[in-house]
Amino acid sequence: MSSGEKRPADEPIGGQLVKRPNLGSSRALATRNGAGGNGALIQAEPRTSGLNAPVMELTGHTGEIFAAKFDPTGNMIASGSFDRNIMLWRTYGDCENYGLLTGHKGAVLDLQWSRDSEILFSASADMHLASWDLTSGQRIRRYVGHEEIVNSLDISKRGEELLFSGSDDGTIGIWDPRTKNAADYIATDFPITAVAISEAGNEIYTGGIDNDIKVWDVRKKQVVYKMLGHNDTITSLRVSPDSQQLLSYAMDSTARTWDIRPFAPAERHIRTFDGAPCGMEQNLIKGSWDREGKKIGVGAGDGTVVIWGSDTGKLLYKLPGHKGTVNCAEFGTGTDPLILSASSDRRMLLGELK
Repeated sequence: MSSGEKRPADEPIGGQLVKRPNLGSSRALATRNGAGGNGALIQAEPRTSGLNAPVMELTGHTGEIFAAKFDPTGNMIASGSFDRNIMLWRTYGDCENYGLLTGHKGAVLDLQWSRDSEILFSASADMHLASWDLTSGQRIRRYVGHEEIVNSLDISKRGEELLFSGSDDGTIGIWDPRTKNAADYIATDFPITAVAISEAGNEIYTGGIDNDIKVWDVRKKQVVYKMLGHNDTITSLRVSPDSQQLLSYAMDSTARTWDIRPFAPAERHIRTFDGAPCGMEQNLIKGSWDREGKKIGVGAGDGTVVIWGSDTGKLLYKLPGHKGTVNCAEFGTGTDPLILSASSDRRMLLGELK
């Protein structure tokens, strides 16, 4: 099941797509426990995906992995690490590692795919964003202007493709990917640790070290309303597939959902989800929605991925397997029920849900 066999080696050229033998590899893992699992082999159960095994382990990064994202088709994965590198993987088959993107001078903290899966955008502790041509492996552009670490990145869902970044310098950057300098900034009072853009593109959601979720009017650059309730730094914000809810996770070890419809009641808090401890490392742990908006998942400081029913609040899975904080939990974007976890243990686990 291993994909460690030798592949043709191309000479690495600065910032180019590099294919080398054993650059990264994967192997099949046989077991995974559900919330009430007993560690029994899963082979006896019916399979729910086209993965080679119920759980695949992806290795190759030499530092903590902070971000991992499926492309819009669900067939490819990008991962970003403290090792400053971005790795590209195929979801199916042997989960082949087919590319390495190099050029950042600091940890890669967040990633976003373009809608056509041909460009990858990255945010880094080196204070820059970057765009990468995934056909050639070349860096297209470096985006300059932030004065501190860039923690978070989102991309517009429709209309013109724009990037939205949140930085420790307290600004929200708004970028046209074709231009290296920001189209605009919104200045705030605190470092921004999480950012998300609404489906319509008219509102930006931000979270930071002041524990509040702020909703900004993009054109007026003003706060429209706030959503209060978290008691520590917000590390993740994600809009639901139907655009009606926002998922947040914070260092208070709770995930929350919020009603972001335009004419929602003043009390927008919907539900609080417990059971995913943030841990001592205080990393910017990320969460996500499944493609139906029925499940939410977040990483946890105890090395697990925690998944709840978004409508019921019921704990569905607490998935073990990592030896360090799970910094990122991502549901598959294709039709298969997949969950991808990226950890401080330098490994990713790609598994199917029952």
